Amino acid sequence: MKNRIQSAVNDVFDKMIEIRRHIHMFPELSGQEEKTSEYIAAILKDWGVGFTQNIAGYGIVAQIEGVNADAACGALRADTDALPIQEMNDVPYKSKIPGVMHACGHDAHTAALLGTIYVLNSVKDSFNGRLKFFFQPSEEKFPGGAKLMIEEGVLENPDVQFVLGAHVLPTLEAGKVGVKSGMYMASTDEIYLTVKGKGGHAATPELLVDPVLIAVEVLSSLQQVISRKNNPAIPSVLSFGRFLADGRTNIIPDEVKLEGTIRTFSEEWRKDAHAHIERIATGIATSMGGECKVNIAHGYPFLVNNEELTEVFRNTGKEFLGKDFVDLPLRMTAEDFAYYSQKVPSVFYRFGVSNPEKGITSNLHSQTLDIDEEALKTAASIMSMAAIQFLDHFSENK
Repeated sequence: MKNRIQSAVNDVFDKMIEIRRHIHMFPELSGQEEKTSEYIAAILKDWGVGFTQNIAGYGIVAQIEGVNADAACGALRADTDALPIQEMNDVPYKSKIPGVMHACGHDAHTAALLGTIYVLNSVKDSFNGRLKFFFQPSEEKFPGGAKLMIEEGVLENPDVQFVLGAHVLPTLEAGKVGVKSGMYMASTDEIYLTVKGKGGHAATPELLVDPVLIAVEVLSSLQQVISRKNNPAIPSVLSFGRFLADGRTNIIPDEVKLEGTIRTFSEEWRKDAHAHIERIATGIATSMGGECKVNIAHGYPFLVNNEELTEVFRNTGKEFLGKDFVDLPLRMTAEDFAYYSQKVPSVFYRFGVSNPEKGITSNLHSQTLDIDEEALKTAASIMSMAAIQFLDHFSENK
């Protein structure tokens, strides 16, 4: 099977590069992936793979049946949306859409999953079970395409027993793959605070209720949520990246806006943290004569890799890659793949895409992110073999 998979990957490699470059040149933002969806559908149709379109917007679910289709059912997922970033790379496949770029590698995810479909379709006479393939829109924007696709029933009819997903990792060299068992990526919530006071002339502070000063106190006091309220055993981050006080040198505004994020790995603590944030922010503002309106947008849950399946994946990875298969640390970044992992046993792994010798070293969400396209071979090979191993695992334990 390993030899057949590697042979099929070699056959489809040039096509994966073509797919990745096309999608990279024509990126579409979350919820706007219409042409990307049409492009994917055309390839699936050409390959004779059945699929359903327009799920949760522009999502696609394709399907391949093995020898004994009812033996087990799993799903493989890639996300398709881009980011509002202006690309600065000087490459032939540079984004042709001003201000929009695949700066998170979703073009590579989609190309790798299509390559995986080609491979698995070519060896479907040699595995038991059924596989679904999710081309998911809107990973980068709340509430997340994963949540919406699940609500539209992609994990049902037939019931999906596992989901496997992948993401590029620029800090890992192309040809390498990594995974972490158990808790892997944090939940994420967006925090919006509006501090209200009474503005006026900066030279007469005694006549004002200064929302800038109140906001500074709120921001400082909120640090105790992590440093004093949190159990140190639960990794957590509270950060604010926006502080908007739109006054002047001699004008104090009537209100100040703060925006931030909180991330953690416990649903119970997550709920408590939200309560602490609201209590502290409103209390500080009230004590200083103003008020604070708190809006916390509930985002993605934390992502957990099923320990039993992760061990199966690790064995598969080591068989394929040897020392190029690595264990990864916990990450405070977030992913809406977490919704799948909260519903069924799941594994979310990383494949390296950097190549310092080629100058490919930029990080995610940067204007110069690129990949060493040799990484597509690794991604499709590992995903194909792991999918078959997972089907075998569930077939044997049925």
